[in-house]
Amino acid sequence: MLTIAKFMRLILVGLSLLLLSGGSFAQNLNLQNIYVTDPLTGVALDGYDAVSYYTQEAPALGRPEYELSWNGVIWYFSNEANRAVFIRAPEIYAPQFGGHGTMSLSRGYLTDGNANIFALIGGRLFLFYSSSNKDAFMLAQKSAYIKARNNWEFLSSRLIPAE
Repeated sequence: MLTIAKFMRLILVGLSLLLLSGGSFAQNLNLQNIYVTDPLTGVALDGYDAVSYYTQEAPALGRPEYELSWNGVIWYFSNEANRAVFIRAPEIYAPQFGGHGTMSLSRGYLTDGNANIFALIGGRLFLFYSSSNKDAFMLAQKSAYIKARNNWEFLSSRLIPAE
């Protein structure tokens, strides 16, 4: 049973962690970053190669030896050629809305997009939280995209930029 004393200790521990982290506790937990990253590695797209979404039937896992830091986020690539392509035009290959779930955004809230549930639309990469979110988006692409874009303008202003 959680007593008031135990509850207060939990709050004090949480506040202590916040103070010890220099105010970046939320960033360290990856709770509010503009770019969705793996909470353990800090790598975008769960380590998948962003360029491979465009060049292969299924995305390929990247490798640490082909790492790149762009906009404060680590990106992995499956080969040097894909890394070079990304360097020339990262805005094209990086997922839209920082990798947050597109349909969730159209509904007015943030979720992490799943790197394995995606769609290439208009030459851009969109991630979704779930297959059902993707299906719903595909049924009303234009209106859902407009809502997602408008909500992203508002919601992203409250997120922490990557360092």
